Amino acid sequence: MTYFLQNVVNALQWGSFYALIALGYSMVYSILMLFNFAHGDIFMVGAYIGFGVATLLVALSAGGAVVLPGWLILVLTLLISMFLTALLGMLVERVGYRPLRDAPRASAAITGLMIGIILETGNLWLVGARRVSFPSLIPTATYDLGGVILTNKKIMIVLVALAFMLALHFFVRRSKWGMAMRAMAVDYVVVPLMGVSINAVARLTFAIGSALAAVAGILFSIAYPVLDPYMGIVFGWKAFVAAILGGRGSIMGAALAGFLLGFIEIFVAMAFPSTLRDLIAYSIIMIILVFRPHGFFGEPYSTKLRL
Repeated sequence: MTYFLQNVVNALQWGSFYALIALGYSMVYSILMLFNFAHGDIFMVGAYIGFGVATLLVALSAGGAVVLPGWLILVLTLLISMFLTALLGMLVERVGYRPLRDAPRASAAITGLMIGIILETGNLWLVGARRVSFPSLIPTATYDLGGVILTNKKIMIVLVALAFMLALHFFVRRSKWGMAMRAMAVDYVVVPLMGVSINAVARLTFAIGSALAAVAGILFSIAYPVLDPYMGIVFGWKAFVAAILGGRGSIMGAALAGFLLGFIEIFVAMAFPSTLRDLIAYSIIMIILVFRPHGFFGEPYSTKLRL
């Protein structure tokens, strides 16, 4: 039982990363019917932006008159990185996707892959291929609860991820912009006739999704502080699978599917050799999609929306 509970804790942490990234995929797809295949690399860029911001703040704090505590540097790193990554997301939407809004969906998908390659190459050019270590901002505290080992970082990662998911849920459900986003997901053609700007909603959608990807990148960097220029590829594809599994337009579905994927991967690795982890995990997801082709909370597609 102790071993089981320990893996539950690990799965919650792992699923938090997938869930936050999957939300960006789900939002863009539900509103614009586009697969933003560059989103995994935006997660990577967000992690590297967080690395740069945190390193700069630590250096300024160490050499300046004002010494900032680690938790404050972490909060500032999150906020600044979210803002900068949101700007990157809006730039990607404006340059890469808006000109192809009425083009075949395959063209937009290929564009997303190309944008991802540009982000990876740009990161290699600016930072280099060498892996970098995220600075340790808060000391690690370990708690032993009946044999289950918890750290303050694991608890913080899960709580921060859940807080951002709830904030997004209330924003989409309670705010006027959230209402516009939900309406756009229901009827992409009629809503602009009611005075809602497609461009404004698209910018906002990419900004929020990219900001959440930055949060995932920083939280991942706290748990696993070695950053790699290609770290977004695997995470991006797995989060995309979680977004599809959750269902088109469902924030709750994307979050739950992200956590489910994390649980599947951790518990498969617990029972089987790690080399079989992806095979078994994706086989389980494939079986689920056979019986739930629209995902957990997705709606059946109309013939006009079918890809």
